[in-house]
Amino acid sequence: MRFDPEQFRQGWEMPTRPRPIVIIGAGGIVRDAHLPAYKKAGFKVAGLFDVNREHADALARDFSIERVFGSMPEAAAADAVFDVAVPPEFEFDVLSQLPDRAVVLMQKPMGTDLADARRIRDLCRSKNFTAAVNFQLRFSPMMMVVRDAINRGLLGKLVDVEFHLNIRTPWELFPFVKKLKRAEILVHTVHHLDFCRSLLGEPSGVYARTLQHPSFPDFQSTKTSVILNYGNMTRCVLSINHNYEFGPTHEAADVSIQGTEGALRVSLGLLMDYPHGKPETVELATKDQPWTQLKVDGRWFPDAFIGTMSNLQRFAVREDEKLVSSFEDAFQTMAVVEACYQSDATGGTPVPQ
Repeated sequence: MRFDPEQFRQGWEMPTRPRPIVIIGAGGIVRDAHLPAYKKAGFKVAGLFDVNREHADALARDFSIERVFGSMPEAAAADAVFDVAVPPEFEFDVLSQLPDRAVVLMQKPMGTDLADARRIRDLCRSKNFTAAVNFQLRFSPMMMVVRDAINRGLLGKLVDVEFHLNIRTPWELFPFVKKLKRAEILVHTVHHLDFCRSLLGEPSGVYARTLQHPSFPDFQSTKTSVILNYGNMTRCVLSINHNYEFGPTHEAADVSIQGTEGALRVSLGLLMDYPHGKPETVELATKDQPWTQLKVDGRWFPDAFIGTMSNLQRFAVREDEKLVSSFEDAFQTMAVVEACYQSDATGGTPVPQ
């Protein structure tokens, strides 16, 4: 099957009548991704709230936001879509203060562990939220292209998915991670696990190991290996090393997706030289056409954040039939995360003596 490299879907449709947004949280991800995305899309940010008023005031100045709320109840009273971008241990408390039937976008992950995710899921159900979790990798331009190619049948049946990261991630930019008993899988590889689920469905099991590195002794883990069990015909593996310290040579952040009829190769450029990043690319080959670079407009940051908010707002007014990263779906990703940590705790099958 042949293809045109410039004719793949790049982004999500905008809502016809966008609602204003109130952001809860004023951390680095809001500065680096949420606010640049909303500015680019033309979404109106009606106000900010953070327990650190100084951080909220600084963001408001830098992005010309008119209002900084003085308290959480004041922010929750706004007629807006709520963008909750707080560390995972505070999500439940913030969500519990929002009004019933609120429209909510939560930053990933969905809580600190599966028990916490279950509390959040049950709260969203009881308060009748229209709520999604911000697993933006699904909405990045490069992965939108990937999804379109797969949906067109260009790859045939998927038989192999591999994430390979060999990068130097500046963990010093994320001091909140130091406090987490669970680190790398929960805050980073969760993106990749979520994307694998979105392609292949629910795995029947996992094999996982997550480890520390001497350069970051205060972090519980900064490198991970995971195998997801999708039966005897489909291999799915994630090899994640955030501690490569030897320059750009041999640095890598790649995704390989192979099917019976074609293959894709994706460069996750944002993750190399983060947060500046390198180009994000998608290449496609089929049995009828050699390797060709596909057109990719935009980047993971900030464009994917436009997609998650657009899908949420469109779904809330029935312009979209499906909420792609709903809290119910995100709970299943958190179940895979939990299985990874349980697998890691077992230490693997003992070698016979």
